[in-house]
Order: sequence, then C-alpha cells, then structure tokens
Amino acid sequence: MDDRQIQIVMDTFWPLLKAGVLYTIPLTLITFALGLIIAVITALIRLSSWRIPKLIAGFYVWIIRGTPLLVQLFIIFYGLPSAGIILSPYISAIIGLSLSVGAYGSEIVRAAILSIQKGQWEASYSLGMTRLQALRRIILPQAARVSIPPLGNSFISLVKDTSLVSVITFVEMFKKSTQYVAYYYEPLLIYCEVGVIYLLFCSVLSVLQNKVEKRLERFSAS
Repeated sequence: MDDRQIQIVMDTFWPLLKAGVLYTIPLTLITFALGLIIAVITALIRLSSWRIPKLIAGFYVWIIRGTPLLVQLFIIFYGLPSAGIILSPYISAIIGLSLSVGAYGSEIVRAAILSIQKGQWEASYSLGMTRLQALRRIILPQAARVSIPPLGNSFISLVKDTSLVSVITFVEMFKKSTQYVAYYYEPLLIYCEVGVIYLLFCSVLSVLQNKVEKRLERFSAS
C-alpha cells in the first residue's frame, strides 16, 4: 500500500464508519423490530384455525421467501410509482427489509412454538387458562428462548442485507463507499475497507449473541 492509498484509507474510514453508525445500524434495528412483530403475528396466524388468514399469511411467506430481496426492493421503489404509489428511499428500505425479516422470522417463531411439548398446553388448560392465556404466559416465553439463537443469526444477516438498499439510492454505508470509489478510483481498496467495517459490526454482534445465549443456558439450567 503506497502513501496515496494510506491517505485514502485515513480520509474515508471514519466517514464510512459514521455512515454505518448513523444509517446502517439504525436501519437494521428499525427493520428487525418491525419484522419481528410481523413474524410473530404471521406465525400465530399460520398456527391458528382461521382458514383465510392462514392462506394469506402462507402466501406472503411463500412470495417473500421465493423471490430475491433485491427484486422486492426494486418493485417497492421503482415499480410502485407506476401504480401511483411513490415512496422515499428510506421508507422503501424499511418496508422491503421488514417484510423480508417478517417472512423468514415467522418460520423461526412458528418452529419454536411447535417445539414446545403438547403437555405444556394441557397443563395450562388444566389450570383453567384459555388458549390465549396459555400462549401468552406459558408457550411464548419458552418459544422465545428457543428462537433467540436463530433470530440472532437473522439479525446479523440483516446488517449485511442493508447494503442492498444502496440500489434504491438510500445513502447508507455501502452507498457511501460507492461514492468514494467513483471519486478516488480505488475500488479494491475502498470495498475491502467497507467490508472490514461490516465484519467489525457483525463480529461485535456475534459476541453479544454468544453472551445472550450463555445467559439463557444458565437461566434454563436453573
């Protein structure tokens, strides 16, 4: 690495890191929270006896899981205006990522609920609880512990998936890096640099995830 490249790294690293902290991480947190709400609702509907809502929820999961996230973002941002629906890049990014998290997360939540032994339901009913009370007080807390590890992996993957919103002109960390590439003409250097920042974010989240899982293991053991 020559002096010019070192200077480029010094000039771009902190702006890229700042873009990650100010845009990439908040976007990840917002879309994961919304997606988790969608996931729980979708999972509960698919486990219910409501035929039409089950079909709608199943269709939603089928569509989202069967099409690339990139295509979904293009439809929301570039396709919907032809139908008279114009959304900002930020709102389009939130909608696209939240729907994606909701579909994949719903399968995790549904599997976690199904993993709870039927005896837990029967014990709840024997205590006079309704199905909703049993779900809220007994089943969901246990399912939450089961689903946290895979949901943690989904959260880490979401951090990387936010780079896709650069194609709809939302200026987050990866979009910022493409602007620097166009200015400095150093694609290998700058893309490696932004890759290191993504790696840093994901490594920190992985450490936090491991700590949460260990605490859950101690809680379950006790």
